[in-house]
Amino acid sequence: MTRKSISIPVLIILCLAAVGLISQLFTNTANFFSSLFVSIGVGIAIFAVFYFVFIRKRTSPNEMKKYKQAVKQSKAKYHQVQPGKNTTTTPKVQQPSSPKRKRNKKAAHLRVIDGNKHKRKDRASF
Repeated sequence: MTRKSISIPVLIILCLAAVGLISQLFTNTANFFSSLFVSIGVGIAIFAVFYFVFIRKRTSPNEMKKYKQAVKQSKAKYHQVQPGKNTTTTPKVQQPSSPKRKRNKKAAHLRVIDGNKHKRKDRASF
């Protein structure tokens, strides 16, 4: 019930604001656009200050380099296609069959950790 009582006044205020903006647009167009551009400029300036002071300092450049390197490796590994690029298919001309070479895969950067296999009990003796 409180949700509807809150949304009705907000809806009324938004409607009145829209009526005011439309009336100012038709009666005083030059002032309307100048105040609109000033408001947008102030908003961009506040956002830029907030971004460069608070958000940008959170990530250190070293972490960003590591992240970009990981993204690059991931794209190279999984051959991800950019969604924005147009890919056109062209008919492929078949080449005479030649023996295909095996490609050597790069070794994954994993390390084997030796456990305590020699300390395991013989389960067959239970």
